[in-house]
Amino acid sequence: MSRKLEKFVVLFDNTNLLYFPGQFLSGRVLVELKDDTQALGLHFHVIGEGVVRLKSKRRERIYDKENYIDFRMRLLGEPGQPPVMLSPGIHSFPFKLGLPPGLPSTFLGKSVGSSTTASGAPGAQLAHAQDQQVFIVMNPIDLNMEPSILSEPFRCDIDHKLSKAMCLGSGLVECQVCLDKGAYVPGETIEITATVTNNSKVTIKSTRATLTETIQYFAKSKIIQSETRELASLKRDKIRPNEMDQWHNEQLYVPPLPPTNLRGCHLINIQYDIYFIISPNNMEKDVKLQLPIMMGTYPFRTENGSFDGKLGTHYPSTLPILRPWLEEKTFK
Repeated sequence: MSRKLEKFVVLFDNTNLLYFPGQFLSGRVLVELKDDTQALGLHFHVIGEGVVRLKSKRRERIYDKENYIDFRMRLLGEPGQPPVMLSPGIHSFPFKLGLPPGLPSTFLGKSVGSSTTASGAPGAQLAHAQDQQVFIVMNPIDLNMEPSILSEPFRCDIDHKLSKAMCLGSGLVECQVCLDKGAYVPGETIEITATVTNNSKVTIKSTRATLTETIQYFAKSKIIQSETRELASLKRDKIRPNEMDQWHNEQLYVPPLPPTNLRGCHLINIQYDIYFIISPNNMEKDVKLQLPIMMGTYPFRTENGSFDGKLGTHYPSTLPILRPWLEEKTFK
């Protein structure tokens, strides 16, 4: 690249790079030159897309793609016209465009990957230059616009028969689990109340409550991969035969997470669940109670219109882009 170009960068007016559908994406492209320079043009390109790539066991690449934004703008120069002479120093080229309504939230996963690109097409005195900047889109889910039943306690009961080896004796394990509501936002805590009564002759090794995220990837309208991961967990010790254990509003923290589903995107489906797991102290499989929950962006409001937040709740102002748990072992 020619030494005449000192700087070529895209800058957004919104420094936290977080935008909502329907908002204006504005900023400027800065070009700093050391000497007089001829430029054929300066182009601004905004791309928003969803892409799913996956290699199958036969090494065939499964691929699908959706386009949400594809906007091009010429900031300098006209087609067929001679080059424009730019003087030494800093040149600023502003841009502004409205983001379409209904854009899905930004999401980054193992099998799926919005960006803005500015590129210069200078004359013979300067080689082609390009800069890319990524911005984040959050399509909010307001829990107050969802069915009101989600704000009420959510309960699940089960009676499960445990038997000792060789079927010599058996008995029921009774379990009742209740969540304080059926929908949450990142930063809140999920309050879990449970009663586990062990009427069997088998010791229960442990009980556990786990928040999981399930991601389904689609290509050609078919699920090509599904991943379930554990995000947070609480665990209690053993319950001996004919004993009972109670959970009293045990709190499970909700980390920064994308909302349930990605509205406007047909390639990815996101689901969150609370699993209450009973692990017997024998060869039987774990007993799992599944309680699906919704993950939103704006929490429930009280009757006076204020947010119904608990003490210490912190609501994130952005979506997580780095998601280290994507590399961890999946939940089974």
